Amino acid sequence: MTDKPVRRTGRTLAAGIALSVLAGGLAGAVTGGWGDDSPPAATAQLPQASAPSAAGGGGPSIASAAESVLPGVVSVRAGRATGSGFAIDSEGHVVTNAHVVEGARDVSIVLSNGRTLDTKIIGVDADNDLAVLLVSGNASSSGLRSLPLGRSSELKVGDPVLAVGSPLGLEGTVTAGIVSAVNRQARFGDSGARQTAIQTDAAINPGNSGGPLVNAAGQVVGVNTAIATLGNSSRSGNIGIGFAIPVDRMTTIVRGLID
Repeated sequence: MTDKPVRRTGRTLAAGIALSVLAGGLAGAVTGGWGDDSPPAATAQLPQASAPSAAGGGGPSIASAAESVLPGVVSVRAGRATGSGFAIDSEGHVVTNAHVVEGARDVSIVLSNGRTLDTKIIGVDADNDLAVLLVSGNASSSGLRSLPLGRSSELKVGDPVLAVGSPLGLEGTVTAGIVSAVNRQARFGDSGARQTAIQTDAAINPGNSGGPLVNAAGQVVGVNTAIATLGNSSRSGNIGIGFAIPVDRMTTIVRGLID
């Protein structure tokens, strides 16, 4: 397989449990741009919304949330590494993990409709393991649809969530689970500093890196980034402990990378 988890040596969560990122390669240096093109002059608008309240004890179904999200989720191909990503606006900006695109000059994405689009890397924050891509050409005519952003600050333990992406190259895979913890301290990104992450038991595997964690309303609440693995094997798959970067932090970082 071209995509494999990379064990962060020495960055353990507990005895016998290691934190692994979910695509080939480690995150690179922080940069605000890539290539000769200048970033957009306008300030990035990334509005966030509260999840709609359930009416009469009902609310959106998991199936409807998955259906609404899939057109905005992409598979990311960066050299020999693969991962996932999602569109955040109508301009063709796509968020993924920094470790997915680290070291790559040519990056493309595959949409849910099977179409492949070239992109350029316009910003990388390796300390927070986030990167922003920009689709070449007219994104609106490609079938790529931006996803609504929710608020991770409103998440509660037990809330249902979906992880969407391309684990093991299986594009458009949806797994369901709950929020296991909302303020879990974990170490990922080049800085090695402890960061607050969303913990979930939704199945996350190699290839899910950079894909969205969404709530039952189909709003992005996090960016899937790492899993816990047992023992010394970097090839261990999902054991029900995955981590996502909270969307509230993602929006702040991504605005800076775009601007």
